[in-house]
Amino acid sequence: KVREGSRVVSKAMLIATSINSNGQREVVGFQMGSAESYESWLEFFRSLVARGLGNPLLVISDAHEGLKKAIAAVFSGSSWQRCKVHFMRNVLSQVGKTQQPVVSAALKQIFMQTDLASAEATVNLMAGRLEAQLPKVAAKLRNECTEALNFMAFPHEHWRQINSTNGLERVNRELKRRANVVGIFPNDDAVLRLLGSILIEQNDEWAVSRNLISQESIKKALALRPDSLPAKEE
Repeated sequence: KVREGSRVVSKAMLIATSINSNGQREVVGFQMGSAESYESWLEFFRSLVARGLGNPLLVISDAHEGLKKAIAAVFSGSSWQRCKVHFMRNVLSQVGKTQQPVVSAALKQIFMQTDLASAEATVNLMAGRLEAQLPKVAAKLRNECTEALNFMAFPHEHWRQINSTNGLERVNRELKRRANVVGIFPNDDAVLRLLGSILIEQNDEWAVSRNLISQESIKKALALRPDSLPAKEE
């Protein structure tokens, strides 16, 4: 919440983190936005490119329409991974509590597969089993689940790190906690000073901590990069 004249308005802090070509996590950038809209994300991503960010091999996010559209517009050569955790929550929200265990078990069967072809086959199998009782869930699996399986095109040992936005969500929770202590910020600059300092500190911690993915292992992902893409972020 930020004060603008006599009004208090809600704004968004847009954040991008990455796994770089050394296998380390880093904060790529952050920026204030009036909302999580297509225009805000587009401006933010373009600013990252202007600073030298090349096309990532994989962009991981939730399925916010404005965010998806901005990713496609700026990172047209990149794969997009829908956060597995967000997708599973979205599917489970479509059914009542009594049906959630059955749907949850079906989702686990899909994501426990060891390769993409098996996962896609399991999607069709589970959708067929749920068709009669839960047609909306079956349709959702068939139409949207492939968006949450793109991580399987990458080395198996990277899957846990790239199948969701969980790493960023932990950072977000700390930012929200600190913002709630303040309550209402006097202006945008005050937000950037406080939350930006937390992000910079987090980046410094990642820089001296153990690599999220080893340098030897990251070479397997970089080998997937088309020749037209610079060797920047996974």
